[in-house]
Amino acid sequence: MQTPIAPPRYPRAVLFDLLTALLDSWTVWNAAAGSEEKGRAWRAEYLRLTYGCGAYVPYEQLVKDAARNTGMAGTAPDALEAQWDTLPAWDGARELLQALKPHCKLGVATNCSRRLGHRAAALLGIEWDAVVTSEEAGFYKPDPRPYRMALERMGVTPRETAFVAGSGYDMFGTSAVGLRTYWHNRVGLALPQGAPAPELQGPTLAPALQWLQSFTNKA
Repeated sequence: MQTPIAPPRYPRAVLFDLLTALLDSWTVWNAAAGSEEKGRAWRAEYLRLTYGCGAYVPYEQLVKDAARNTGMAGTAPDALEAQWDTLPAWDGARELLQALKPHCKLGVATNCSRRLGHRAAALLGIEWDAVVTSEEAGFYKPDPRPYRMALERMGVTPRETAFVAGSGYDMFGTSAVGLRTYWHNRVGLALPQGAPAPELQGPTLAPALQWLQSFTNKA
């Protein structure tokens, strides 16, 4: 007699980082910079400024400041915005969202302006239950407020929600809020010093679905 297969146990909601976990923003930054080396240096400086400022400073200004600090051409930020609507989805991103949509509420918490964040979220072709940008929350992740605003808009609690991160810095915020986290560590970055470890990580989104299908609430 075969043992019955347990049905999937999804969380009530899944919250995503947008510009690294679901969309390949690395490629567009590199193209705007003119090379991968310049793009990574520019992006690293932008992240340093973002995670250091806490309270919201206009996203577009941080991008320009980071370009200036790394010796980028003054046209690079304009080139980045001009290519914004070409941000490609990582392989498996749309399939994961479509698989989850019948079972979970889906939301985004992203470090971006409202204007660019909502444009980027629309590229994935999904009807989101919440899209929260750092501009709307008034703070950049990993401050807890963007995550909490997204949870409030979806009407769910942290313990019944999972988070799919794209940056190791998200672990500071998700740990503070109490969100179990899968880190889609696409480019193999080291966990930032002092950051709590995610529950699971991988270089693709493929393991995330199985993890989400075996979700159980933890006190």
